Amino acid sequence: MTLDDVFVSRDQARRIFDALQAAIGTLADVESRVTKSQIAFRRRRAFAWAWVPDRYLHGQHAPLVLSVSFRTRSTSPRWKEIVEPAPGRFMHHLELWSAWEIDDEVRGWLQQAWEAAG
Repeated sequence: MTLDDVFVSRDQARRIFDALQAAIGTLADVESRVTKSQIAFRRRRAFAWAWVPDRYLHGQHAPLVLSVSFRTRSTSPRWKEIVEPAPGRFMHHLELWSAWEIDDEVRGWLQQAWEAAG
Protein backbone atom coordinates (compact mmCIF):
# COMPACT_ATOMS: atom_id res chain seq x y z
CA MET A 1 0.00 0.00 0.00
CA THR A 2 1.36 3.41 -0.97
CA LEU A 3 0.29 6.96 -0.17
CA ASP A 4 -1.09 7.24 -3.68
CA ASP A 5 -3.26 4.18 -3.02
CA VAL A 6 -4.59 5.66 0.21
CA PHE A 7 -5.49 8.97 -1.40
CA VAL A 8 -6.77 7.86 -4.82
CA SER A 9 -9.74 10.11 -5.70
CA ARG A 10 -9.34 11.95 -2.38
CA ASP A 11 -7.53 15.12 -3.46
CA GLN A 12 -8.64 17.29 -0.53
CA ALA A 13 -7.52 14.67 1.99
CA ARG A 14 -4.18 14.40 0.18
CA ARG A 15 -3.58 18.17 0.31
CA ILE A 16 -4.27 18.18 4.04
CA PHE A 17 -2.07 15.13 4.55
CA ASP A 18 0.80 16.75 2.63
CA ALA A 19 0.62 19.77 4.96
CA LEU A 20 0.53 17.45 7.98
CA GLN A 21 3.49 15.47 6.67
CA ALA A 22 5.43 18.72 6.15
CA ALA A 23 4.77 19.72 9.78
CA ILE A 24 5.87 16.31 11.03
CA GLY A 25 8.89 16.49 8.73
CA THR A 26 10.31 19.29 10.89
CA LEU A 27 10.79 16.73 13.69
CA ALA A 28 13.90 14.55 13.71
CA ASP A 29 14.05 10.79 13.28
CA VAL A 30 10.48 10.23 12.11
CA GLU A 31 9.52 7.17 10.12
CA SER A 32 6.16 6.73 8.44
CA ARG A 33 4.36 3.46 7.78
CA VAL A 34 1.52 3.23 5.31
CA THR A 35 -1.11 0.56 5.81
CA LYS A 36 -4.53 -0.01 4.31
CA SER A 37 -6.21 1.84 7.18
CA GLN A 38 -3.80 4.62 8.16
CA ILE A 39 -0.41 6.28 7.98
CA ALA A 40 1.51 5.96 11.25
CA PHE A 41 4.32 8.31 12.24
CA ARG A 42 6.91 6.78 14.53
CA ARG A 43 9.97 7.69 16.49
CA ARG A 44 10.81 4.81 18.80
CA ARG A 45 7.05 4.26 19.13
CA ALA A 46 4.15 5.51 17.07
CA PHE A 47 2.98 8.97 18.14
CA ALA A 48 0.56 10.13 15.44
CA TRP A 49 -1.72 8.55 12.87
CA ALA A 50 -3.54 10.02 9.87
CA TRP A 51 -6.54 8.30 8.37
CA VAL A 52 -9.26 8.98 5.83
CA PRO A 53 -12.73 8.63 7.38
CA ASP A 54 -14.22 8.37 3.89
CA ARG A 55 -12.96 4.79 3.78
CA TYR A 56 -15.03 3.77 6.84
CA LEU A 57 -17.83 6.25 7.52
CA HIS A 58 -20.92 7.36 5.67
CA GLY A 59 -22.38 10.85 5.75
CA GLN A 60 -20.56 14.10 6.27
CA HIS A 61 -17.14 13.93 7.88
CA ALA A 62 -13.74 15.58 7.64
CA PRO A 63 -11.46 14.61 4.75
CA LEU A 64 -8.69 13.60 7.17
CA VAL A 65 -8.39 12.74 10.85
CA LEU A 66 -5.21 13.14 12.89
CA SER A 67 -4.98 10.87 15.93
CA VAL A 68 -2.37 11.64 18.57
CA SER A 69 -1.52 9.70 21.72
CA PHE A 70 -0.83 11.45 25.04
CA ARG A 71 -0.42 10.30 28.63
CA THR A 72 -2.96 12.89 29.81
CA ARG A 73 -6.27 14.15 28.47
CA SER A 74 -6.01 17.48 26.63
CA THR A 75 -8.55 20.15 27.51
CA SER A 76 -8.62 21.74 24.05
CA PRO A 77 -12.11 21.97 22.57
CA ARG A 78 -10.67 21.24 19.11
CA TRP A 79 -10.61 17.48 19.63
CA LYS A 80 -13.50 15.60 18.04
CA GLU A 81 -13.10 12.69 20.44
CA ILE A 82 -10.76 11.57 23.22
CA VAL A 83 -10.69 7.94 24.34
CA GLU A 84 -8.60 6.08 26.90
CA PRO A 85 -7.83 2.70 25.26
CA ALA A 86 -5.47 1.77 28.09
CA PRO A 87 -4.92 3.24 31.56
CA GLY A 88 -2.89 6.43 31.26
CA ARG A 89 -2.99 6.45 27.44
CA PHE A 90 -5.36 8.93 25.80
CA MET A 91 -6.01 8.86 22.07
CA HIS A 92 -7.06 12.27 20.75
CA HIS A 93 -8.83 12.56 17.38
CA LEU A 94 -8.78 15.82 15.44
CA GLU A 95 -10.88 16.34 12.33
CA LEU A 96 -8.97 18.23 9.66
CA TRP A 97 -11.08 20.06 7.10
CA SER A 98 -8.24 22.11 5.56
CA ALA A 99 -4.47 22.40 5.61
CA TRP A 100 -4.81 25.74 7.40
CA GLU A 101 -5.90 23.90 10.53
CA ILE A 102 -2.38 22.53 10.95
CA ASP A 103 -1.35 25.53 12.98
CA ASP A 104 1.04 26.23 15.87
CA GLU A 105 -1.24 24.45 18.34
CA VAL A 106 -1.31 21.27 16.23
CA ARG A 107 2.45 21.48 15.65
CA GLY A 108 2.86 21.79 19.44
CA TRP A 109 0.78 18.65 19.99
CA LEU A 110 2.86 16.79 17.41
CA GLN A 111 6.07 17.93 19.12
CA GLN A 112 4.74 16.82 22.52
CA ALA A 113 3.71 13.39 21.20
CA TRP A 114 7.01 13.00 19.31
CA GLU A 115 9.00 13.76 22.49
CA ALA A 116 7.03 11.18 24.47
CA ALA A 117 7.65 8.56 21.76
CA GLY A 118 11.44 8.82 22.02
